[in-house]
Amino acid sequence: MLIVGELINSSRKAVREAIEKKDAKFIQDLALKQIEAGATYVDINCGTQIYEEEATMQWLVNSVLEVSDAPLCIDSPSEKALAAGLEAAVANKQQPMINSITGEKERYAAVLELVKQYDAKVVGLLMDDTGMPETYEDRVRITDKLVQDLQKDGVALKNVFLDPLVKPVSTGDQAGMEVLATIRYIHEKYADINTVCGLSNISFGLPNRKLLNQVFMIQTMTMGMNGYILDPLDRKMMGLVHTSMALLGKDQYCTGYLKAYRKGLLD
Repeated sequence: MLIVGELINSSRKAVREAIEKKDAKFIQDLALKQIEAGATYVDINCGTQIYEEEATMQWLVNSVLEVSDAPLCIDSPSEKALAAGLEAAVANKQQPMINSITGEKERYAAVLELVKQYDAKVVGLLMDDTGMPETYEDRVRITDKLVQDLQKDGVALKNVFLDPLVKPVSTGDQAGMEVLATIRYIHEKYADINTVCGLSNISFGLPNRKLLNQVFMIQTMTMGMNGYILDPLDRKMMGLVHTSMALLGKDQYCTGYLKAYRKGLLD
């Protein structure tokens, strides 16, 4: 199971303040805590630093690399910021991840170049020039076109993590079901491909959001989801990840579950 630790994000007040003060120790501690809690990739996102994003991205990456060689997920809507982060990230000799490519013609071309240049894993958002998908059928259409294009352009499907784009169930009662059906479709049709998503959108606008996120995680994993962008310091959520993997036969001899238990990571 791929876990992308989402906490180094400049939209969070504490991270934004650390960036402003150039408090590298805060960023480093946050990275190490996420890795210790089970993150396999550390996400680096400074998209709110609009006028200084490239320099900030390099500073964040370099700060993390001073204390860890864990692989990084470089996350930005800006291709220039992605390139700056990837150039810095190669120092740890780990395969980086890019978040994200889409079916939008301009975004696809720009990010594809970076995927190939840095031999990166890549998150593929199921959206294209027609906009965000409204239905399961939209997601299937975009999936097939995006996968076809990536294969044609020489990207190994094992390096692709498709994100079905979770929408709030508060705005459409079939939002969760459409995502679940999409995950099942992807894994049934494309054996080598991966899926990933953030969970918090599903609960937007509703009370007790953590409960909804936790249940949706279990549901998506049952459909085949094998990657999440989440807060690995949320012990309840991580405990459910380890437990679900064991119960779904994705954790041989329950070794991951037992390791997490011995490290005191299960509540």
